Amino acid sequence: LQMSHAPRNSFIAPGVSRYSRSAAYAKKAAYKRKHVAVAATPKTVATDKSVEVKGAKNGGKRTVPAQKASRFYPAEDVPQPKVGRKTAKKTGLRSTITPGTVAILLAGRYSGKRVIVLKQLDSGLLLVTGPFKVNGVPLRRVNQAYVIATSTKVDISAVKIDEKFNDSYFKKSAKTDKAFLEGQEKKAAFPASKAADQKVVDKALLEVVAKTPFLRQYLVSTFGLSKGQFPHNMKF
Repeated sequence: LQMSHAPRNSFIAPGVSRYSRSAAYAKKAAYKRKHVAVAATPKTVATDKSVEVKGAKNGGKRTVPAQKASRFYPAEDVPQPKVGRKTAKKTGLRSTITPGTVAILLAGRYSGKRVIVLKQLDSGLLLVTGPFKVNGVPLRRVNQAYVIATSTKVDISAVKIDEKFNDSYFKKSAKTDKAFLEGQEKKAAFPASKAADQKVVDKALLEVVAKTPFLRQYLVSTFGLSKGQFPHNMKF
């Protein structure tokens, strides 16, 4: 009897995993089992062929199948895989998260930091920022499952979010394994264009933050729990 092992990842709460996506990827060691799909060259197979037929009344030529049908066929129907007709839908946004909501990051490099939600991207991820000049959190994508939405909201209707801030904006260039093993891989400098984009967004957000008393100090402070404090009993 073969026993199935326990899952490597578990849920702390509905929709919130114990380990992040990158931590689960490292635990499974999936990076050691990379498979490169090789595209097969299409082969042209002749379906019909023309043969000569003897006899004056038979037309001289006749088209017949190139491959003769088998004399034997399965006695039962051969099961065919069912074609899926489901299409991926855009992730629904929680009602507590709107553009301008101050949220708390729960995982990743900036866990515990407070950020301002700018918009939802096509992938379903949230576009957030600190702003960077306030608490060091740059423009980045965050899964809403790893975010606590607070009741603090900022009016960012006057802040123009450029359309170029999409999922492709945050994609990283592919690294070659050969260059990494030979030690030729060097850490690339942060693009000057992205640094300029961050300054433009920060300038507009800082004007909005300055209008609300103590909001800057609130964004600077980090979130944490002391002994006897429980998140499910707290109101944010």
